[in-house]
Amino acid sequence: MDKLLTLDQIKVFADGRTIFRADHIEIPMNGMIALVGSNGAGKTTLLRLIHGLIKPASGSCLSPFEKHESALVLHYTPMLKASVREHLTLLRDANLTVSDSVVDQALASVGLGHLANNPAQKLSAGERQKLCFARARLQNPKLVMLDEPTANLDPNASDDVEGMMMQLVKESTVVIFASHNMAQVQRLADTVLFMHDGQILEIGSPEQFFKNPQTKEGSQFLAREFIAQ
Repeated sequence: MDKLLTLDQIKVFADGRTIFRADHIEIPMNGMIALVGSNGAGKTTLLRLIHGLIKPASGSCLSPFEKHESALVLHYTPMLKASVREHLTLLRDANLTVSDSVVDQALASVGLGHLANNPAQKLSAGERQKLCFARARLQNPKLVMLDEPTANLDPNASDDVEGMMMQLVKESTVVIFASHNMAQVQRLADTVLFMHDGQILEIGSPEQFFKNPQTKEGSQFLAREFIAQ
C-alpha cells in the first residue's frame, strides 16, 4: 500500500483568517506530486505544514516521514556570506558523514564543482537552486518539497532542475512541488493536487485533472492558466 499523508480536521490561521483547512484528506506519498492553484491558494502553507515549520491551530498532519527525513526548498533561499562549498559543509553540525569528498561529489552532481570556492551570494538564480538541491540531497531525505523550483529560471536552468527532480524520484525519493507551469506539471507529475482558497479540492492523475476537472474551481483555474500561457 502507498504511504499516506493524512490531514485530519486541520485549520491554520494567520492574521486572524484561515489560510488552510482540511476535514479529512489522505494523499498518496509516492512518485512526483504537483501542487497547483492560484496565488494564495495555500500551496506554500501546505509545504510548510508537512515539513513541520508551522503547526495547525487544530487537527493533525500525520506524515509517513519524520521531519529529519524531509527537505524543503523554498522559492527563494537567502545565501549566507560564505562560499558555495561552505554552505554544504555546515551540514556537518547534524551529520558527521558529510566529508569534503562527499561535498565535492554533491557539487559536481549539480554542475557547481567549478564554483565551489566562489561566494554563494554571487550565484545566479539557477545556480542557487542547484546549490539548494545539492544541500537537500546531502540530507538523504525520503521526501523533498520544492516551492516553484523553476520560477524565473532560463530554459536551460529549468531543464537541469527538472532533471534533478526526476533523478530524485528514480532514487525512490518522494517529490512534492508547487508550480504555476502547467506544461511542467503535465510532464513531471504522477499526482496532481488542486488547491483553492486554502483547501485541497481535487486529487488525481494529471490526465484526469487536465482533461476532466471535478470542480468548477478547477475548470476555471485551467481556463485562466492556459489563456495566460
